Amino acid sequence: MNEQISSAKEKMEKCIKNLENEFASIRAGRANPSVLDKVVVDYYGAPTPLNQMAAISVSEARILVIQPWDMSSMKAIEKAIINSDVGITPTNDGKAIRLVFPQLTEERRKELCKSIKKYGEECKVSIRSIRRDCIEKFKSMKKNSEITEDDMKEYEKEVQDITDKFCVDADKSVTEKEKEIMSI
Repeated sequence: MNEQISSAKEKMEKCIKNLENEFASIRAGRANPSVLDKVVVDYYGAPTPLNQMAAISVSEARILVIQPWDMSSMKAIEKAIINSDVGITPTNDGKAIRLVFPQLTEERRKELCKSIKKYGEECKVSIRSIRRDCIEKFKSMKKNSEITEDDMKEYEKEVQDITDKFCVDADKSVTEKEKEIMSI
């Protein structure tokens, strides 16, 4: 039985990790290298993640500096950033590429908060779905007389407690990200 519960817990942890990864890629007005995690560069015909081709650092609060290890890849990196959904035009000085993050407008902040809430809700729906699947397994085990009614109730309560904890964690992540975005 513990393997059912621990499997559900593991899946719920992955949901929270996925939510946090989504939040990391949302730019909140300050430079954050993880915004470029999804950028893929066509490097000699092979799609290569940008973070494997260059050193990405924060030089100032709103400026990301990308220094390619292979200077011949500068144009390809610049093109990949322009074609990505980062939404910032890179500036190339021949040695490094700079991304200057503009100050977010109030309207854009509210828009980002809406999408953050949507991601949080999707995460909680996934967590509840995992709970439902786990409880269905317990019900079929009870039907097959593998566990007693009391055991089933106990397992259901344990799974519900775990679900509640992860839903609270998702809400906490949403609140923290909203606070980050709304702070100027």
